[in-house]
Amino acid sequence: MPTSRTSRTFLLLLALTLAAAVAPSAQVAIGPSPGFASDRLARIDHVFQQFVDDNRLGGAVALVMRDGKVAYERAFGWRDKEAGRKMTPDTIFRIASQTKALTSVVILSLLEEGKLGLNDQAGRYIPAFSKTTVAVAGDSGVKVVPARRPITIRDLLTHTAGISYGTNASVAAEYEAKGLGPAAGYGWYTADKDEPICTTMERLATLPFVAQPGEAWVYGYNTDILGCIAERASGMPLDELVRARITGPLGMKDTQFYLPQAERDRLAAVYSSGPDGHITRAPDGSRGQGSYVDGPRKSFAGGAGLLSTARDYARFLEMIRNGGTLDGARILSPRSVELMSTNQVGTLHSPNGLGFGLGFEVTERYGANGMDSVGSFGWAGAYGTTYRIDPKTKMVLVMMIQMLPNATGIAERFNALVYQSLADGGMK
Repeated sequence: MPTSRTSRTFLLLLALTLAAAVAPSAQVAIGPSPGFASDRLARIDHVFQQFVDDNRLGGAVALVMRDGKVAYERAFGWRDKEAGRKMTPDTIFRIASQTKALTSVVILSLLEEGKLGLNDQAGRYIPAFSKTTVAVAGDSGVKVVPARRPITIRDLLTHTAGISYGTNASVAAEYEAKGLGPAAGYGWYTADKDEPICTTMERLATLPFVAQPGEAWVYGYNTDILGCIAERASGMPLDELVRARITGPLGMKDTQFYLPQAERDRLAAVYSSGPDGHITRAPDGSRGQGSYVDGPRKSFAGGAGLLSTARDYARFLEMIRNGGTLDGARILSPRSVELMSTNQVGTLHSPNGLGFGLGFEVTERYGANGMDSVGSFGWAGAYGTTYRIDPKTKMVLVMMIQMLPNATGIAERFNALVYQSLADGGMK
């Protein structure tokens, strides 16, 4: 019996609806992006796809916002190549040191409430930090001496406390014996620890650091210590603090320390750059896939513990670019945002135009970090993720990959590809 015109129309509409529901979400149509040259913006597609095709990158998600609107969002390659799962924009990534930005915002929010001060001594919240030591290398070997002054919250936010990740030759053996440094992956990994982060940080305080407080910029456990301080100052675990003060108000539903079992397939696999530049799947454990699904779920590491998506993280960054507020949710005051994004360390971080604020690297000279505008700020993560906030061009840049170790150089290319596509140069 012939199908009526009405029935045919209904079936066609149903087919289109079903097709839309199951269509791959790897490529997201954004439409015209004001201020960008579309042909130049498309160069990002070519470069990322070439890296995937050449087996130098497993997969990636790249996202650019300008003045609060998504200008570019694409997913490339594989979420898990061996399992045949393609990368999608809602893929979850281990963001490692991009966690530091959220912990720093929590600390500044506590400062705004009068619950702590920048010049407070760390020992006020973690007594083991009241008296610390420093390992000094000399002709006769390494000598451990007392710190000349107490470590402050300001020191920790700016990475000038003299605290490394314990992989330095002068202290590595001692750190490894205490389950830190070489015993913790590349030093920063704690997701497999069956203890709260404050217990780990109390043990850290008994070990020698590698520089005197305030005398050098040393990257290390500083923000993990701040996570413990935030817990002690607020009376709440760090995961609850982050949820109550940042991710909840901003609707960042995919940003958390550990992934629910039911969502394990959303987590991107970690790959490694080999000697020839080609990728291999990273091993399980602290130097690869990590324990972000099946771990003890006790260590909420403020320095490197979070998982997130490009969309979630871009939302967090847009809040900062917007002076601490987004969609009616006030997270920080504009003054706190300005404080965080202003160089606080002189030339200790770099003598070549890059400063460091309260949690962010800051561009002070054009050309010091690719094509970033002066006043841009951001950081990156150990798995290759990277981000930047550029107030001058009103842009937020997020790039998510999972490479450990990472020898791709794709982050620098992403920066250049985005800025070269600005039709107005972003200089107005």
